[in-house]
Amino acid sequence: MFSCAVLTRLLFSTIAYLRTNILLRIMSQLRENDQNALELAKLQLEQTKKTFRKWKQSKPKELDQRFHQAHTQEFQKMDCLTCANCCKTTSPIFRDADIRRIAKRLRMKEAQLIDQYLKMDEESDYVLKKSPCSFLYDDNTCSIYEDRPLACREYPHTDRKNMFQILELTATNTTVCPAVARIVEKMTNP
Repeated sequence: MFSCAVLTRLLFSTIAYLRTNILLRIMSQLRENDQNALELAKLQLEQTKKTFRKWKQSKPKELDQRFHQAHTQEFQKMDCLTCANCCKTTSPIFRDADIRRIAKRLRMKEAQLIDQYLKMDEESDYVLKKSPCSFLYDDNTCSIYEDRPLACREYPHTDRKNMFQILELTATNTTVCPAVARIVEKMTNP
């Protein structure tokens, strides 16, 4: 017969195995749901842009409130660490203050940070040289999280004031961030 200690270890191993498999199944389901949201957003992008152009012209008074409410509801369910598609596919803009702060954190000169990680885009903004982000770990956490660029801190920008000013960016973000895709879907097809 097995000793009590062996049975206890076996029981805990089985529980850990099951917990891991259940979490992996949930995460793959979330990823599948996220992928579906992004695919739908890509298919609806032109219609979304058309709707947003109308909203931009009329500047609805309740637009910010509707976005903020949808943002809050979505991020009660969404965990960005299960996705990190923004970090894997796009680059934030790095302002001078961001570059100074990150260089200090990494204990390197600003010019060295720029040479190693950044390039100037067509709009003369500093952006990452490559995707995924060099500061993204395999578990979707950020190695410079406390000092990340302002654009990362504010992403996906669906909880800010004067949303009518960034509707074009928001439409683009529906193809990058599944949370934005679901927020916009909820707002354009109530």
